[in-house]
Amino acid sequence: MLDRLAIRDLIENWVLWRDAGEWDKFRTVWHDDGIMMATWKQSPAADFIESAKTSFGKGRVSLHFLGGQSIELSGDRAVSQTKMTITSRAEVEGVLYDVTCMGRFYDLVEKRGGRWAIVLRQPIYETDRIDAVVPGEALVLDTVILNSYPVGYRHLAYLQAGLGLPVKKDMPGLIGPEVDTLYARGAAWLAES
Repeated sequence: MLDRLAIRDLIENWVLWRDAGEWDKFRTVWHDDGIMMATWKQSPAADFIESAKTSFGKGRVSLHFLGGQSIELSGDRAVSQTKMTITSRAEVEGVLYDVTCMGRFYDLVEKRGGRWAIVLRQPIYETDRIDAVVPGEALVLDTVILNSYPVGYRHLAYLQAGLGLPVKKDMPGLIGPEVDTLYARGAAWLAES
């Protein structure tokens, strides 16, 4: 039970410290070899932190909210899945948008030297939506660009691409080969412990 509580604390700290821009604390949730896989950045955790810090400094803020969590433990390794919502606000093509994306954080975590930390964070993007911040303002989206992204995060990708960010087009969704591969990776991770 203590390991489960430590993992839950780790996952909650990721969200709170990242969203608040507490970068020194945020670094502590990762192992040195940790990897972050986001729509806009797939990199070692240290690189992701620096990019997130730069984005935060420019006022590009994404906020995260957590829901229920499932933890599979095997020795000093675990797979954690946590329901999450990402909200982002930005101006694209002269219109201020809010994007809400729902899914799960799929985390490979490991206890090293008595400390649980993240080795891999791979979000699973299940569904999203986009809304104009000003009620009644027309949403003018290029449907060709919008439809070039997967259903689970197409509006988030549209907003990020509109900001000039490179968006990965094969992230795991609710179903499909990408999420099947991720589940197999998690099972192998646990089996190696």
